[in-house]
Amino acid sequence: MNVFAQRVHGMGEGVTIALDSIKANKVRAGLTILGIAVGVFVVVVISAAIHGINDSVAKDLESTGPTTFFVSRFPISFEACDGTDDTCKWFRNPPLTLVDMEALDRLPTVRTAGARIDMGMPVAYRDKRPSDIQISAFTGNWRQIDGGGDIYPGRNFTSAEAASGDRVAVINDVLATQLFGESDPLDKTFEIAGQPFKVLGIYHYQASFLSGGNKGRIIIPIESARKSLKARMNDLGIAVIPAAGVERAETIDDVIATMRARRGLRPGSDNSFAIITQDQLFDVYNKVFGAFFLVMVVLSAVGLIVGGVGVIAIMMISVTERTREIGVRKALGATRGTILWQFLVEAVTLTGIGAVIGLVLGTLVAYAIKSATPIAASVPPMAVVAALATSAFTGVLFGMIPAARAAKLDPVTALRYECAVPGPLT
Repeated sequence: MNVFAQRVHGMGEGVTIALDSIKANKVRAGLTILGIAVGVFVVVVISAAIHGINDSVAKDLESTGPTTFFVSRFPISFEACDGTDDTCKWFRNPPLTLVDMEALDRLPTVRTAGARIDMGMPVAYRDKRPSDIQISAFTGNWRQIDGGGDIYPGRNFTSAEAASGDRVAVINDVLATQLFGESDPLDKTFEIAGQPFKVLGIYHYQASFLSGGNKGRIIIPIESARKSLKARMNDLGIAVIPAAGVERAETIDDVIATMRARRGLRPGSDNSFAIITQDQLFDVYNKVFGAFFLVMVVLSAVGLIVGGVGVIAIMMISVTERTREIGVRKALGATRGTILWQFLVEAVTLTGIGAVIGLVLGTLVAYAIKSATPIAASVPPMAVVAALATSAFTGVLFGMIPAARAAKLDPVTALRYECAVPGPLT
C-alpha cells in the first residue's frame, strides 16, 4: 500500500512539475508538444478517412450485389506498361459490344447482364452550364445493376424507350437543383452536347467515394448515347449477376466459355477480355490505400521522433536544473525507482498533452471531411487507443534516458551541485 501511495504521489508530483516546466520553457515544451500533436493528428485523420472510405467502398460493392462481377476489355493490372504491344498486350483486346452483353444475358446461369458507358459531355439548360457532370449510359436493366437509390418524382425509362434510343434521361437531385432551381424538373428539356433530352425522373442516391461524391449525375439509355451523342462504344463494360441458386464461379466459367467461343479463341490462348470480381476490386483498393496509409504512418513517425527528441532535450534540462533537489530527495530516502518514476511521469505528461491536442484536432478535421465530402470519416475507438498508447510509449522511450540519469545521480555529488556555484567577487 505504501509503494502504491508513493507511486500515486509521484505521479501527481510529476504532472505538476511537467506543467511548471512547460510554463518555464514555453518554446522547448511547445516544440515537443507540437511534434507529438502532429504525429497523432496525422494518424487520427488518416485512420478516420480510411475507416470512412472502407465503409463507403463496402456499401457500394454491396449495393451491386455480393456475387455481381464485371466483364471488361482491360484487366486491373499494376504491371509496367510503356504503351507498346510487348508490355501492354491487353491493348490488342477487341472492345466489348452490346451483342456480347445480349449473348451473356441469355445464359441459363445468368440472372441478368447489362452494359454501361461513362461519358463527359457539356450539359446546359438555357444559360446554366454546370461542370463536372457524370453521364452514365445504361441498358434498360440498370436499376438491377447500379444498386440502391430511388426515383421520385417521375419514373425510369422503359425497355422500349431504351431499345429505341429515345432522348430521355433520369437526373439526380443535385443536377435538378443546378439546372432548374426550385421549379419542377419533370418533362423539362435540357441539352447534352447540344442534343435535347427530356427529364423523366429524379434519382436519389447516397453519394459515396466510388461514385465520385455528391455531384450532378445523368442516366440515359445506352442506345441514346450511341445514336444521339456518338458515344465511344469502345469503352463499354458489362456487369453480370448470377442466377438464383447458382454459384458465381459456375457463372464465370459459362461467361468465359461464351466469350471465348464468340471470339474464336483457341484452347491454350489467353483471354482477350477480363473478368473482374469484387474480391479483385478489394485487393486493388487495399494495395492502393495500404501504400497511402504506410506513407502517412512514416510521416506521423517523423512527428513523433521530433517530439521525442524534444522530450529528451527538455527533460535533460529539467534534470540539470533539479540536481540538488534530487540529491536532497535521495538523502531523505528516495529510491532510484521513485526518482525514475517521477521523471517518466513528467515525460509522459508532456507527450500526453501533445496527444490530446492532436486527437482533438484530428477529430475536428474528420468531422469536417464527413461534412464536406462523400467520405463518412469517423475516428475508430482503436485509433484513439493507439494515439494515446503511442504518445505514452514515446514519452517512456525518449524520457528513459534523462530519467535514468536522474535516478543514477550520487546524492553527495548532487547536493554539492549548486553549492559549487561561486559567489560574487569581492
